[in-house]
Amino acid sequence: MTAEQKTFNIILWVAQVLLALTFVWAGFMKIFKPEDLPFVWVKDNPNLALFTGVIDLLAGIGIVLPTLLHIKTKLTIFAAYGIIALMISASIFHTSRGETKDIGFNIFMLFIAILVAWGRQKKAPIADK
Repeated sequence: MTAEQKTFNIILWVAQVLLALTFVWAGFMKIFKPEDLPFVWVKDNPNLALFTGVIDLLAGIGIVLPTLLHIKTKLTIFAAYGIIALMISASIFHTSRGETKDIGFNIFMLFIAILVAWGRQKKAPIADK
């Protein structure tokens, strides 16, 4: 592994951990403490909050666990693609509700997920054991 690949691998791990922490926290909150969230849509759509909470939790686990364990590492790439789809969907959902000002975070997470998907495929892939 070259120095460039090592550096990029560290960048990808930081991105993956950031995504994991964000999505595990969001999933936990949507599933177990939705009343503590400040978002109107959670109160308007409790079933949607529960559904997206489960997806968030799975995304948070899937973005790090396969590469950490070196088992089925392609699942990390699939999790990144899932996060990309989720963030696009969330942006559309918020825009449809007139909450366009709230999609900045979704766009930020989208770009981090794109980085992870590309990086783990092309720049610094991690092989299975």
